[in-house]
Amino acid sequence: MTRNWPMLVLAGFLLCLVQAAPALAQVDQQQTVNSAQATVERMKTDSNFQQSFQPKLQQAKAVLIVPSLYKGGFFLGAQYGNGVLLARRPDGAWGYPAFFTIEGGSFGLQFGLENTAMLFLIMSDHGLSAILNNQFKFGADAGVTVIIVGAGVGASSTSNLGADVYAFALSGVGLYGGLSLEGTAVAPRESWNAAYYGQNLSSRAIVLDNVASNPQADRLRDILAR
Repeated sequence: MTRNWPMLVLAGFLLCLVQAAPALAQVDQQQTVNSAQATVERMKTDSNFQQSFQPKLQQAKAVLIVPSLYKGGFFLGAQYGNGVLLARRPDGAWGYPAFFTIEGGSFGLQFGLENTAMLFLIMSDHGLSAILNNQFKFGADAGVTVIIVGAGVGASSTSNLGADVYAFALSGVGLYGGLSLEGTAVAPRESWNAAYYGQNLSSRAIVLDNVASNPQADRLRDILAR
């Protein structure tokens, strides 16, 4: 019995993640939009990111905001979160958000639980098209260059020029042995789009065709534009 305790602990941990996933999925759409707004405000005022974030935001074609990326692991890891994707319109204003999930798993030396806010600046049409596909997976789409930017790491150095996506992470509450997006998938939440806009709309139609609006997202759009 003693020899099996690591497997029992792992099984219990994974069971907790499976049971928690439905609860995470129940988060209200407007709550996700409001949390995304707070994430942008935090990023803009965090001294660790001011020199790297704001200049890249001004150049970005789109932004994917995941206010709470829940991560956990005991050798096997898992992460899950809801987010919103907004694109810049031809007139320079930001469009309305489409809803996405980000989730994945990994294997390796990783222990603990953490809630991290993630903000992805999408710099190229190629990067935006990849995310608007049915499912985009970090590390699997070799044609998309992703740079992870942490506190004190400049995103404007010569070695980082030309990236399709910059991933900014704001550490939350918890302890986790490192951040990795390898194998993490981004997928649209069309049912959330329908609930938020009152009609069946694809993420592509919302983000690129600008066919929907909801005044409750105007505050988020204004914060991004500042």
